[in-house]
Amino acid sequence: MLPGLPNVPHALLRQVSATCALAVAVCCAAPAAHAQSDPATDSTAAQDNDLAIIQSDRPLIPEFNDAGQRQIGFEADTLEYDQNTDTVTASGNVILRSGDQSLRADDVTWNRLTGEIIATGTVRLVDPDGNQLFTDSVVLTDELEAGAMSNLLLAFRQGARLAAAQATRTEDGDIALDRAVYSSCAVVDADGCPRSPSWRITAERVFYDNESAQIRFSGAYLEIFGARILPLPGLTVRADGRASSGFLVPSIGLSASNGVEISDSYYWRLADNRDLTVTGYIYTGAAPMVSAHYRQLTEDGAFQATGYATYGSRIQLNATQPTSESNFRGYLATNGRFQLDENWTASGSLRIASDRTFLRRYDISREDRIRSTVEFERIDDNSYVSIAGWATQALLVSTDQGQVPLALPLIDARYRLQDPVLGGQVEVQANTLAITRAEGQDTQRAFGRAQWDLRRITPWGQEVTVTGLIRGDVYHSNGNLLTSNPSYRGQGGWQTRGVALAAVDVKWPFIGSFLEGTQILTPRVQLVAAPEIRNLDIPNEDARAIDLEDSNLFALNRFPGYDRVEDGVRLTYGVDWQANLPGWRLSTSIGQSYRLTDEPTLFPDGTGLNEQFSDFVGRTEVRYNDFLKFTHRFRLDKDNFAVRRNEVDATVGSDRTYLELGYLRLNRDIDFTFEDLQDREEVRAAGRFAFDRYWSVFGSAVVNLTDRDEDPSFTSDGFEPLRTRLGIAYADDCLEFGLTWRRDYIQLADAENGNSFRLYFSLRNLGF
Repeated sequence: MLPGLPNVPHALLRQVSATCALAVAVCCAAPAAHAQSDPATDSTAAQDNDLAIIQSDRPLIPEFNDAGQRQIGFEADTLEYDQNTDTVTASGNVILRSGDQSLRADDVTWNRLTGEIIATGTVRLVDPDGNQLFTDSVVLTDELEAGAMSNLLLAFRQGARLAAAQATRTEDGDIALDRAVYSSCAVVDADGCPRSPSWRITAERVFYDNESAQIRFSGAYLEIFGARILPLPGLTVRADGRASSGFLVPSIGLSASNGVEISDSYYWRLADNRDLTVTGYIYTGAAPMVSAHYRQLTEDGAFQATGYATYGSRIQLNATQPTSESNFRGYLATNGRFQLDENWTASGSLRIASDRTFLRRYDISREDRIRSTVEFERIDDNSYVSIAGWATQALLVSTDQGQVPLALPLIDARYRLQDPVLGGQVEVQANTLAITRAEGQDTQRAFGRAQWDLRRITPWGQEVTVTGLIRGDVYHSNGNLLTSNPSYRGQGGWQTRGVALAAVDVKWPFIGSFLEGTQILTPRVQLVAAPEIRNLDIPNEDARAIDLEDSNLFALNRFPGYDRVEDGVRLTYGVDWQANLPGWRLSTSIGQSYRLTDEPTLFPDGTGLNEQFSDFVGRTEVRYNDFLKFTHRFRLDKDNFAVRRNEVDATVGSDRTYLELGYLRLNRDIDFTFEDLQDREEVRAAGRFAFDRYWSVFGSAVVNLTDRDEDPSFTSDGFEPLRTRLGIAYADDCLEFGLTWRRDYIQLADAENGNSFRLYFSLRNLGF
């Protein structure tokens, strides 16, 4: 018996679990020899024209004939007619069809005098919307509209199910159910075995509105794993799977900064294309907070906006004394994208926080800076145009906000000539950028570029690419002395620069068999030549974080950005190897470059490029199906093969049980001079272990291994945990809950370090 509903029969509960199996059995049952009614010979059709019966072998039964009468086709093993009662009885695998509706039953009796149709046995009725109704007995009209039903199951097309002891259905499709059970959980698992729903709603009475697809409950209770948890007064959900307005499941947590946290949200379905979620937060260690999240889908795109607001205490990020002050605190984040026409799109985002620690204290984000952007973009087969701008707000860093740049506008336009020039492809580019600072150096630049690429395959199989590039730059800057690093300043006022470059790149792949698979060995040589370039006279805004890696070893310019261009003549050489075996994919590469002159280079010490011979760089990848992925990137000192960069990322396991490991060591062997070239050592680990089918434990940790010898600004002894997390979770197709513990080891102003706990609970498929 259902708790609180003692009159619901056990057959009803069995029917909920057997829904899928029942549907399969009914749909797949091959009909026996079917009796077909012929209007020309059968007395049933000849006596009365209220119901026109047509041949059942037609693929689709029109819902109405020319006279406006509903047409119903049927199949059955046997067909009987009682002249005394004017009753037609069909037995054995009975199928009635009319338009998009159908009914299957063991037996169907039709009273021609009253128009009443009674279907009994294993009954399945499919309505025009694809919803299925299973019952032991149902009374229908001659319009195939169901009336009274007993021991029924209503399976909606989107997956939800309603079962009840008794029900009545009106002509317009509304259904009233007594002593009902509702769930949208699957009743069979992936192997087709029956399973009990994780959650269900029991109710004294349920009303289904066919027009609005809403289900309204009276006297409803939520049950989890068969145990009654809490009442749900006034509950309304949608049967079509779309969201409906209402309160969401509350959230409970505990943090070192805010104490106990209780939050709850109200979801407001404003229209089919827009909604609003309002959330309230109550803390024992902080002032209350509210947030709102708005989303809208338009004909041309979509946008959303999220805002947080509170009035509470805060501590300045760099305060020497923890003096708290009360003020408004909040955060606004918006983003959207719109397709203006076939080629043009507009996108943008706005992110702004009231202070530097708000996002971290309330566990919204752990970013050390946030960026707002705007961009208009045009793309077609041969051209690209971008008109953009961005602004950055510094958060968990000591950088003065006045030194943070505003980039507006940033315009980049490229066009690829359709016709070849001297057999090669030509692309032209125009670019301009304006950098503005409230308390720092301002820089504006503009340049034009043309690049010609000729690619050929020789008779011996070598892939040869010849490149020619010319570029002209114009810069203007002021306030140059406000930039602390002299190599980034450049000369004030107007500056011009010309860039010319030529390159030849040769690859020679060799392909052969290897261990029941194939392997490819590809030696590669590149020669790049450029005359001396006026680099130091030009401000450096976008080419600061330079480091030799496998990704930029063969780049025409190994500086990031445009403000610095590598000059001189250099020869770069390396080899790639790749093997594709059954289930496995292995690849590795290694290379080095050599400058043909021993003159001083623009690259700083520690980058691996500052001497005539560069360091060795490489990358190794190992993959085994979807179970193993291993990547190792390295840089070896050219003189003693010391490891200057050692980066490992590995993932092993399945979607449910896995282990992720990451390690990074930057050992540049230089004095601490450039903020962009600091040494670092860090290890990361995360994993999840699944047990008992739906349960899992998970955890993660980030540990800083950098010591004072590697970075004088650090006070750590070489082992400093940054953040650890551990939790347990349950997740199936319709229910998810768990408990997470996290410990933060870094305190920044009012974002305190310590332990945090989060209890989360989510009912999936309940229209939220």
